[in-house]
Amino acid sequence: MSTPSLSPPGGTWTLGDLTVTRFGYGAMQLAGPWVMGPPADREGALAVLREAADLGITHIDTSDAYGPRVTNELIREALHPYPESLHIVTKVGATRDEQGGWPTTRRPEDLRRQVHDNLTSLQLDVLDLVNLRLGNAEGPQPGSLAEAFETLAELRQQGLIRHLGVSNATEEQVTEAQSIAPIVCVQNMYNLAHRHDDKLIDRLAADGVAYVPFFPLGGFTPLQSSALSAVAARLKATPMSVALAWLLQRSPNILLIPGTSSTAHLRENIAGAGLSLVHEDLTELDGIGR
Repeated sequence: MSTPSLSPPGGTWTLGDLTVTRFGYGAMQLAGPWVMGPPADREGALAVLREAADLGITHIDTSDAYGPRVTNELIREALHPYPESLHIVTKVGATRDEQGGWPTTRRPEDLRRQVHDNLTSLQLDVLDLVNLRLGNAEGPQPGSLAEAFETLAELRQQGLIRHLGVSNATEEQVTEAQSIAPIVCVQNMYNLAHRHDDKLIDRLAADGVAYVPFFPLGGFTPLQSSALSAVAARLKATPMSVALAWLLQRSPNILLIPGTSSTAHLRENIAGAGLSLVHEDLTELDGIGR
């Protein structure tokens, strides 16, 4: 492997007994259009994964539903046998249909099958961290997760999973999950414009639990986009760079998993996320979502 010319910003965080870089990599974009089928450039996709590892990223987020099976197989081809420092986070609870939808699959037998499918496609004996995907494509939905999460807790007791988390969850579901088994992360939609999880982030930080935002730049109104662009222009940076840097500075338990299918864009994301925002920048950005 080449000597890294960049190091992921933000330092590290501990997921249970697993130390990961706060700047990680989300593999979803390596699948084909609409996260279905193989990538147009398979060698390019493999190069992105190898570059991520070369640059010191130790947190890769994936799911056997991406493709389906495509991103896991790419990760295995590019990086197996995995370095001891590399930790792969996957999720279960949703699958794909032929129309490209994301139907929920959270019955105990579905979850057991998905865990074994992830083990097989990643060529692992144990999964480092499994997130239970809740809600639907519209976002979190209320309701008990007990049966599903208890199934994953049993698989953890059997030694197939090291750590558990939840994704697309309400605060009540996070609390319910914690009453069943320890969780080490929550993966929800959150960004400068969508600050609904502010209190949850602070609560999780106090508990030593990571918060992993997806959709880090999206859902902005034109006015909000203009405000972000103005800060970015002043800093001579891209809006994405500013948004990622703000997330890292928002709370030490926030972990980033931006995705890309380009090695150049991966390096740009890492450099951009290392942007240092001063008090004036943070005050202006905080006003976007409040």
